[in-house]
Amino acid sequence: MRVLGLLALAGLAAAGGLFEKKQPEGSTTRIFKRNGATVTIFEHAETGSTLEFTSNPGLCEENKQVKQFSGYLSVGANMNMWFWFFEARKDPEKAPLAAWFNGGPGCSSMIGLFQEHGPCSWNNGEAMDKPSNNPYSWNDYANMLYIDQPIGVGFSTGSSTVDSTTGAAKLIWNLIQAFYAKFPEYTSREFAIWTESYGGHYGPGFAKYILDQNKAIASGKINATKINFSALGINNAWVNPYDAYKGMIDFAANNSHKPLISSTTAGRYTQLLEQSCAPALKKCWADSTDASCRSAMNTCKIGIESPISMAGDFDVYDVRKGRRGKWPPQTYEKWLQQPAVQTMIGAKQKYNECPRQIQARFQSTGDDSRNFLGALEEVVNSGAQVLVWAGDSDWICNWMGNFYTANDVKYPGQAEFKSRALQPYKVNGKEKGSFKTVKNLAFLRVYNAGHTVPAYQPEIALQAFVQTMKKEPLSST
Repeated sequence: MRVLGLLALAGLAAAGGLFEKKQPEGSTTRIFKRNGATVTIFEHAETGSTLEFTSNPGLCEENKQVKQFSGYLSVGANMNMWFWFFEARKDPEKAPLAAWFNGGPGCSSMIGLFQEHGPCSWNNGEAMDKPSNNPYSWNDYANMLYIDQPIGVGFSTGSSTVDSTTGAAKLIWNLIQAFYAKFPEYTSREFAIWTESYGGHYGPGFAKYILDQNKAIASGKINATKINFSALGINNAWVNPYDAYKGMIDFAANNSHKPLISSTTAGRYTQLLEQSCAPALKKCWADSTDASCRSAMNTCKIGIESPISMAGDFDVYDVRKGRRGKWPPQTYEKWLQQPAVQTMIGAKQKYNECPRQIQARFQSTGDDSRNFLGALEEVVNSGAQVLVWAGDSDWICNWMGNFYTANDVKYPGQAEFKSRALQPYKVNGKEKGSFKTVKNLAFLRVYNAGHTVPAYQPEIALQAFVQTMKKEPLSST
């Protein structure tokens, strides 16, 4: 979720044979019991990184033949990044690898795992100790890696001063390098990034950093493992702040669910956007100083985001609901806080879903106001398959703003993409959304879905995920 608003301003081996393979020279593996849980620690000599994890057959993924592991990867001095990995339910030896990042900035990816597209959930009101199986889990197709970042988010532990998307990107690259060092069988697989909300910054920013590092590897400037980057998916995303603020105004006045403000009020906000917010954003983009970007953030949020968000009784993540109508349920969080569960999964601290201190760091640099459209364009022009999609009942990162951004992307198919009208997107013959696709860029509006699209419409989310992972144009079924 994107929470940086004015209110904020106010066993891999033990279970599945990984270490049956010959280990790199100098590397060591230790397997032992801790409070009844089997813990594996792998220290990689070349990178100096450490992997510590437990295997949890049947804990969330009910099929005990599907391997799952959770624990920590060291990505820097006293920086231990939490991950939870699920093998694909089908052909895991051949399936691609996808990493999921929730937004915030500073929100845990356990949100995506347990509330959106992981193997189990409590979305139908299940008892805390009995989550239900998710037949639309994304590991039905891909090997899934859920990552808590920056350090301090979720279960991640240690010290870190990360205060921007650019700063976070380096540590994510370090994590993937460390992951490959321990799991070399994935180095040849296609790798994709999926994210949402503030992930409109994270996704393009992380992907661009990976592409830049691949170029450095190819030219001999650095010695590292190339990441076979293949796809990017960002839903209800905050990419270009100007498009996002314009979308907030336009959606508030004219959406398919209910008007939040009058057309006259929308006109006043549009005038403020053009006369105050847009110039401040352009100054931020031009000089890229923290001071300019903080100023733009304050100008636009205080002038546009905050007053619209308080304009009526609606949930900013799903306007169909009242301000107190939060959904999905937070049962998963209570489950994760249980000491017994934390022992089983190898967690070393209490779970912290969206720590405010991380948000404050990103606020201090005005990262929210920086424009990641250029990074998104680089990703599209690299040939990676890209999906920009959004649930149409979310206001804070709504489909209109995402539609403007998708049309803004400069690539060989832009003229055709901009001129093409949205067409019905069907799942098993039923219209679930509308879309357009040209070459390797697609846009999808998902009907009757809030901010966390897969929680609301899991079937269409899985279909769009699989088609994009296969590097296919979106198409109805």
